[in-house]
Amino acid sequence: MRATLALGHALKSGTSHGENIGIMLPTSAGSIISFFAVSAFGRIPTMMNFTSGAAGMISAMKTAVVRRVITARKFIELAKLEDLAAELSKKVHLVYLEDVRAKLGLRDKLAAGVGQFMPKLVASSPHHDKPAVILFTSGTEGEPKGVALSHKNILTNIVQVCRHEAFYPHDIWFNSMPTFHCYGLVGALLGMFTGTRMVLHPTPLRPHEIVKRVKETCATIFFSTDTFMSQYGRIAEPGEFDTVRMAVCGAEKVRDETRRLLSKKHNLEIVEGYGLTECSPIVAAQQPGDLHPGTIGRIMPGMEARLEPAEGIPGAGRLFVRGPNVMLGYIKPENPGVIDPPKDGWHDTGDVVSVDDEGIMTIRGRLKRFANVGGETVSLGVVENCASSLWPDHMHAAIVIAGERKGEQIVLLTTNPEAKRTDLVVWAQRHGVSELAVPRRIFLAEEIPVLGTGKPDYRKVEKVIKAQLDPA
Repeated sequence: MRATLALGHALKSGTSHGENIGIMLPTSAGSIISFFAVSAFGRIPTMMNFTSGAAGMISAMKTAVVRRVITARKFIELAKLEDLAAELSKKVHLVYLEDVRAKLGLRDKLAAGVGQFMPKLVASSPHHDKPAVILFTSGTEGEPKGVALSHKNILTNIVQVCRHEAFYPHDIWFNSMPTFHCYGLVGALLGMFTGTRMVLHPTPLRPHEIVKRVKETCATIFFSTDTFMSQYGRIAEPGEFDTVRMAVCGAEKVRDETRRLLSKKHNLEIVEGYGLTECSPIVAAQQPGDLHPGTIGRIMPGMEARLEPAEGIPGAGRLFVRGPNVMLGYIKPENPGVIDPPKDGWHDTGDVVSVDDEGIMTIRGRLKRFANVGGETVSLGVVENCASSLWPDHMHAAIVIAGERKGEQIVLLTTNPEAKRTDLVVWAQRHGVSELAVPRRIFLAEEIPVLGTGKPDYRKVEKVIKAQLDPA
C-alpha cells in the first residue's frame, strides 16, 4: 500500500484525472504496484503488449490516446527492448520506475503514510462503472482494439470465479501469464483479492525456471495455457508438481495429449476455462470433481448466453453473452479514445458453441476459424487437433489460403520435419475423421509464431506460409 500510494502520487505529476497511462512491464510485483499506483489517483492503467512490436504498440497508443508509458530500465535491458524503447520514445514520454523511485519526495512519502490508514484523504474514489483498465484484443486475425473494463467488471468477475471454484486461505497461486493480457492481469488480482499468496514470474517462456519455482514455492494453483502447460509437463520430473492441486488452462483449447501427459506423468488434472478480454475475462470454466474433458464447463453465475445459428454447423450456434462482467465497450482505431458500448449489453464472442442439457458448453471453433471446402464446413481447430494427435511432440497451426481452382484450401504449418500428408490421411481414415480435415499442403517451420499468451499468431503464420509459396 505504501509503495503504491507513494509511486502513484509521484506519477500523477504532469497528467490529468482520467488520462490513460501506459504500463509496459513484465508480470511482476512492479507491474501490479504500477497498476494500482496509476489507478489510485484517478488515472487509467493501459496495459501495453510489448511483444507486438513498435508498429503494434504505436497503433495501440494512438487508439487509447496514451501520451506516457511507465516502464523500467532493468526490464528494457533484460528483455533486449532497447530498439523498441527508442522507437516509442519518439511518440510518447517513457517514464522509468528507477528514476521515479530515486526522486520520491517528502510529499509522496506523506501521501503514502497518510493514505495507508486513511486512503480517502489522498486517493481517488472512482464510480464503479468508470474505466478501471484499458487492455487490447490479441489481434490474431485483425488489428487489435482497445477494451475498456470498469471497476465493476473486474470485481464482479473475481466474485463470479470465487463462487464457481473453491479456493482456500492456504492456496499459493503461480502466475507467469503476461499482465498485458486480461488472463494474466486478473489472474494476479484474483490471488490478491482472495487474500492468498501470489507468486509472479516475468515470462512463461522459461519452462525450466518455472518448473523449479513451482516446486520451491509449493504452489497449489497454476495458471497457464495449453501450449505452455504441455512444455512444463514434459520438462518436469515426476513429483515436481505434487503441490499443485489445480492447473488452470485458458486462452486456447486444451488438447487431449496435454491432459493425458499431465494425468499420467504428474497425476494432475487440468481445469479448462474459457474467457475473453471483453468479459474481464472468465466466461465459463470446468470445476474440480466435475470435469468434462473437451468442454469448457458451465457459464459464470450472473451471466446470460444465447446462441444464434451458424451456417453449416449443426447442433451449435454463435455465442452471445451478457452480464455485469461484460466490458464497457471497444475503443476502435478509427475513433481513438471513444468507448463504443455493446448493443443492449450483448457481446458477440465470435465463437461457435454447443450446450448440452446440463448446461455444459463445448467450443466448436471460432467462426473465423472455419473453412468451406468442397461445399462442407471444416473447423481449422479440428485440423490442428488431428496433427497434434498424430505428432504430439510438435506444434501445428492451420490456416486457409485461396486455392487455384477450387476456392479455399486448408494448409498446415508444423515444426515436424518428418510430417507427411499421407500419414494424416491414414490417421483420419482410422479415426473416422473426414478427409476434408486433412490439409491440402504441409509447410515446415522451426517454430510456430505465437502471441504472448502462447496462442498461435495466425497473421504471422500466414506470412510464413506465403513466403514459402512465393520466395521472391
